[in-house]
Amino acid sequence: MVLKSNDLGLIGFISSRFLPYPAIINLQLQHNSSGFRLPLHHPQSPCSPAPRSSDLPFSDILHHDSSRVNSLLHRVTTSAASVPLFKGTALGDGNYVARINIGTPPKPYTVDIDTGSSLSWLQCLPCKTCHRQLDPIFNPAASSTYHTIPCSAAYCSTLSSATSNPSGCDSSRTCIYEASYGDGSFSFGYLSQDTLSLSRSVAAIPKFIFGCGQDNEGLYGESAGIIGLAKNSISLFSQLSPKFGSSFSYCLSSPSATGYLSFGGYNPGKFVFTPMVKSSADESLYSLKLSSIAVVRQSIALSEESPSIIDSGTVITRLPLEVYSAVSAAVVRAIGGKVARAPAYSIFDTCYKGSAAEVPTPEVAFVFGGGAVVRLPGSNVMIDVDSGVTCLAFSEARGATIIGNWQQKTFDIVYDVGKGRIGFAAGGCG
Repeated sequence: MVLKSNDLGLIGFISSRFLPYPAIINLQLQHNSSGFRLPLHHPQSPCSPAPRSSDLPFSDILHHDSSRVNSLLHRVTTSAASVPLFKGTALGDGNYVARINIGTPPKPYTVDIDTGSSLSWLQCLPCKTCHRQLDPIFNPAASSTYHTIPCSAAYCSTLSSATSNPSGCDSSRTCIYEASYGDGSFSFGYLSQDTLSLSRSVAAIPKFIFGCGQDNEGLYGESAGIIGLAKNSISLFSQLSPKFGSSFSYCLSSPSATGYLSFGGYNPGKFVFTPMVKSSADESLYSLKLSSIAVVRQSIALSEESPSIIDSGTVITRLPLEVYSAVSAAVVRAIGGKVARAPAYSIFDTCYKGSAAEVPTPEVAFVFGGGAVVRLPGSNVMIDVDSGVTCLAFSEARGATIIGNWQQKTFDIVYDVGKGRIGFAAGGCG
């Protein structure tokens, strides 16, 4: 089955989506009786199966990070979550990726993971447009357990909330999905089901719902598609919950270490928790309350009305303008004249000459609702952007706070949806 031009015309061009940044899952999956764990790798690690292109300027990563942030802000600050679809030029892939297996017999695929997306999809044959990927493109005809989803199925109706786009139907009443994203990337195809296999030690999950994409363009690098981890019922997390429970966790590593993505049981004793907060704009996102930011001994409060989300796919934390200005000023005072200032770089305006290791970084801590305090290592506060230049790894945005993955690095972070809380533990990825 192949999508035709008149089938694609049934789908509306409205979107919102954003892509994640660094790291990769590729090693042998670990499993115990309460869940399973996938190792994660930073894309600059020599062990990464899909490393970020070495000639991709960091300013381009920041440009696409800004596109993602604008989409997130639209979702959390308005009741409607759509922006016009436009085609952009792919500049590379800076995403966290996982190694999964789909079909019978199972075939491996390297896929981007995203806590800000719900629908999972793979590139599928026959392709109208497919980007280059590491693995052979999924062939539905080669899997004995593959089926398309009819328009009458409940999951087809779920697409509207999962993708912020309406579903469509072809002439045989097969459900068509559209996944289109704020950076201009998109995927069109058939909503489908097949067997998901994660390891020989983990029983296969039959009838996994995903998109079989036959027209896919944009910023996917060489991955085969996307795995969604948001709270919508169609996401991988939600589909795995009946088997592994209503929580997942991860640790995003530095290039020299190994991280993980884990579903199932965790040790609550090592975490400090903050409650999840309900969002009237987009309930699929992971919202929480960032009460204040402490820089050395100065406490900078955030407005009670300002929404906050945590997102694995946003690189740099965004703060409301007045909060960012206060944080920047406090960091500048703490560093003083010990290091020479450098010109602004892309979205960063607080930069210094030298590497992050050479700048005397002040202590910065997040204080969350419920009293959870997360003290950031210096490497999570500053970021090297160019040879001999490092900058404060925060930026400003209007309307909301977004906690990006640069500030999440090396922390164990658990999303306990069942108990409505998010937990943090320092010194993770071990």
